[in-house]
Amino acid sequence: MSRIPHPHASPACQALIRVSAVAAAALLALTVAACGSSSSSRSATAVLGSAIQQDCTAVTDVLSDGPDPDADAVGYAQAQVLPLRQLKIGDAALQRAVLALAAAYQAFSSGSGAGSSAAAHQVTKAENGVNAICPQAAP
Repeated sequence: MSRIPHPHASPACQALIRVSAVAAAALLALTVAACGSSSSSRSATAVLGSAIQQDCTAVTDVLSDGPDPDADAVGYAQAQVLPLRQLKIGDAALQRAVLALAAAYQAFSSGSGAGSSAAAHQVTKAENGVNAICPQAAP
């Protein structure tokens, strides 16, 4: 069946076809406008979480990899330094806390003071700094 109106179609039939086409176009425009509304950005945030939540998840994921910190504290610290420094974090305070933790892990895991109580104290302080922003992210 052809969509081209028959040349002998009545003017009423041709008008009905034009009105139907205009109504379909209007419905399509409303549908497209609804897809671009602000509610879609709110629902994306609800699904993905806020930027800080996403950053905290990334930090937690990094810190959950590697040796068991209770069984091999120096090895765990050493394994965390590079991944922590490579994280792309949008929140400035969290970025500073993560870099401080990476530096503390570096000091704890290297040199003649590896595993020393002073270095361990710095690690605890840095872990507390990360956990203040991202609760329970650091061990």
